[in-house]
Amino acid sequence: MRYVICDVFTNKALTGNPLAVFTDARGVSAETMQSLARELNLSETTFLLPAENGGDARVRIFTPTRELPFAGHPTLGTAFVLCAPLQRPMVRLETGAGIVPVRFEMSGAQVSFAWMLQPMPSSEAFPLNEVPRLLEAIGVESSALPVDVYDNGVRHVYVMLTSPEAVAAVRPNMEKLLSFGALGINVFAGAGNQWKTRMFGPGLGISEDPATGSAAGPLAVHLLKHGLIKSGEEILIEQGAELLRPSSIHAKVTGPFENLEAVEVGGSVVIVARGEFHC
Repeated sequence: MRYVICDVFTNKALTGNPLAVFTDARGVSAETMQSLARELNLSETTFLLPAENGGDARVRIFTPTRELPFAGHPTLGTAFVLCAPLQRPMVRLETGAGIVPVRFEMSGAQVSFAWMLQPMPSSEAFPLNEVPRLLEAIGVESSALPVDVYDNGVRHVYVMLTSPEAVAAVRPNMEKLLSFGALGINVFAGAGNQWKTRMFGPGLGISEDPATGSAAGPLAVHLLKHGLIKSGEEILIEQGAELLRPSSIHAKVTGPFENLEAVEVGGSVVIVARGEFHC
């Protein structure tokens, strides 16, 4: 079983968020996929299969502990790995949350950047009676914006802090965060088109993620909802510095919050290794 390892949301090897892509998973059981993801112990591992519903390929996404219907950096990285053999300016991946188109920007003959059109997230307020327990688990006193939950295949909650320095200083209680189950817990701060975020997901099998594409789109939606960015404005989200894996994620949302037209997340990808499993 051949695989490729790439670093996503970066243009420099050994930074960003690493991803393993098994390029031909035909005949591989879900149990083996989960075991391989646990063996590699990256935030996510993906498995490519023949298309079934009009896309270019089907992808299954696993953390070390569970399968996800959708995730951002696995979708972007997997599409990048497919781009060269397919020789297309766009790859349409079938995920558990529907078909996700990924379009590529070229620099000469090389792909320099990729944008994915994410599933539209649903949103709701985080239960008010649970907010104090959430803040205590994170180790902060308050959120500068209402605490909302978004779901685009992965559920993410957002807590805004006063400054990027405050985000960097967060030291959460992982055992308490685990009690919230399969939820990405995001703390962020910034202004204009520059933002810093961290994502903790022990209930997803990820203590802290170096770059979270599935959270970047809803973060842009959250900022649009509360008037901190405008429709169509591209923002840059920095993540991963605390893990010594700095990452840069681009995001933009088109349309009013009440009638969103598009949620796009983009970044660069670097292939760093290739290998085989014999099992």
